[in-house]
Amino acid sequence: MPPKTLIVKDDWERRLHEVQVSKDDLNRLIMDYLVIEGYKSAAEEFSAEANVQSPVDFDSIESRMVIREALQRGDVEEAITRVNDLNPEILDTNRGLYFHLQQQRLIELIRRGRTREALQFAQEELAPRGEESPEFLGELERTMALLAFDCGPGSNTNAPSSISELLSPAQRMKTAGEVNAAILESLSQGKEVKLVQLLKLLSWGETMLGERADFPRINFEEILDGPKEKALE
Repeated sequence: MPPKTLIVKDDWERRLHEVQVSKDDLNRLIMDYLVIEGYKSAAEEFSAEANVQSPVDFDSIESRMVIREALQRGDVEEAITRVNDLNPEILDTNRGLYFHLQQQRLIELIRRGRTREALQFAQEELAPRGEESPEFLGELERTMALLAFDCGPGSNTNAPSSISELLSPAQRMKTAGEVNAAILESLSQGKEVKLVQLLKLLSWGETMLGERADFPRINFEEILDGPKEKALE
């Protein structure tokens, strides 16, 4: 295996400075971030100040955020209603998303100790979907296991983490993220922030280059925390 090429810091920084990125490209990246993350007011202000067109209607940004907030507080019924008001085809054409919303409704019933209602809801709404689509059956069984471990309000459950995690805020966030992605897709908008995609690409590129050369790597932790000394090691 040939020895690695050594790229000294001064040469590396010179090469970085030679890369030209247009202001328009940067503005579009910022707008993409504001739109996907749901910062409506900031997106409106940035659009006016930087003269950048939003890829979606600003009202749709607010609608997505209202839906996300409803799911994060456990109000699945309101979220479903608002998704249908926005575009009824989203749930009509996405069986997996609709199942996960109904699964979240079941989780919320169990969380509130409404056992009888949870059993009836599971039998009437979720069990038939599990029979039609075996891929959902495992998720339904895992959710129903919450009842076996007494995961109602105020209880100290001894359920395995794979089951008790369904009651965590992360589960609500996961469902909200899936809904948000489906809405964005219905608007022909990307589901992932382009800045995140670029960071993943940069990480891959560094890995590939690292197999052939020694070079100053970018310290992203220092960049995110704010300028301390230098981002380059």
